[in-house]
Amino acid sequence: MRLIRRMLWLSGVAVAACSDPSGPSGPPAKITTLPRQLSATEQAMIGASNAFGVRLLQEVNGAFADSNVFLSPLSASMALGMTMNGAEGTTFEEMRSALGFGTQSYAELNASYQSLITLLRGLDPHVDFRIANAIYYDQMFGSAIEPTFLSEAEEYFDAEVDALDFHAPAAVTTVNDWANRNTNGKIPEIIDQIDPATVMLLMNAIYFKGDWRHGFDPKETQDLPFTTHDGTVVQAKTMHRKGEFRAGHDGSTTVVELPYGGDAYVMTILLPDPETPIDAFVNSLTPDTWSAATAGLTDSRGDLYLPKFKLAWEDMLNDELKRMGMVRAFVPDGAEFTRISRSLGNHLFVSFVKQKAFVDVNEVGTEAAAVTITGVEVTSAPPQIRIDRPFVFALRERLSGTILFLGKIVEPEY
Repeated sequence: MRLIRRMLWLSGVAVAACSDPSGPSGPPAKITTLPRQLSATEQAMIGASNAFGVRLLQEVNGAFADSNVFLSPLSASMALGMTMNGAEGTTFEEMRSALGFGTQSYAELNASYQSLITLLRGLDPHVDFRIANAIYYDQMFGSAIEPTFLSEAEEYFDAEVDALDFHAPAAVTTVNDWANRNTNGKIPEIIDQIDPATVMLLMNAIYFKGDWRHGFDPKETQDLPFTTHDGTVVQAKTMHRKGEFRAGHDGSTTVVELPYGGDAYVMTILLPDPETPIDAFVNSLTPDTWSAATAGLTDSRGDLYLPKFKLAWEDMLNDELKRMGMVRAFVPDGAEFTRISRSLGNHLFVSFVKQKAFVDVNEVGTEAAAVTITGVEVTSAPPQIRIDRPFVFALRERLSGTILFLGKIVEPEY
């Protein structure tokens, strides 16, 4: 695989310290295998989640063509997966299809989510990775909920389940406190009110903090040119180091991968050639092109130039999910959430799916967080590589291939 000669600009996520995380004794032991072999069902789950992530980025990008994007497809999948477990009929089939799960049964889907949560937690002792789920429901609605729906959320999603008085201000505080606590304070607020018709909130939070396996010296950081999506040249705070990274070239795309901690978690950067507009590149991504780009990376040594960036992002995902085929779930008196409630399930519908995400990349490493909340209402590599133009990047677990976060940078800001 030919490596092209450019210097790498990459926007990184900030962590608390400012030195090489490996310390004087060198980087930690490299993690080369998963704790166990993935089953066929688990592999299908990861493939579906990654394909969902690529499609979601493409749909979101339509409204953010001129700005940075950062989202967590895994967080969205988890929150929607819990919601899907309460659906039946066309509603279930559309949600399952939109999430990329083919014909898997409730039991297979629940078991796959459960095993993925278990796999990702504690995989690398040098990376702080947390995943949490919760279901809050209005106490006046509690007697109508099927107990199995809540018990399966607790068993398979390790979800915190609690009844609240949705009409009391304290309920908003409780929901936001949960988001704040499970993102280490990076997303302190996910809602500002609860609609009077809302009877259930289903939530996922993901938090990631990892030091680069080989850090950047802050003294090497300087302002360097970055060409934005519209051709404007701006000055970006750019990190630099000489050393190891994985890199490759796939077609017209340069691929660079930077490891965290024990090398299980990585940042993967896809930099299209200058002639390819970033939004056209995003729209061209498929699960196959993603796999091809990340499959042929080789160890490389050289100069690496990566811009720092910090980004807070949020979006209401209703329209994007509808375009992905999840339509019936949003229809008042048309959705079928009868596994949530036999008595009221035909009057329940998804009123909103909202995600907030945060990422900070700096000389030490990356800190990232996301919260996805679903509201349910009732009705009646070369010697030098430079990333100095828009690019796509992901935070992922390398050994299983699971994409945790996915983003696009058109202009790094820090």
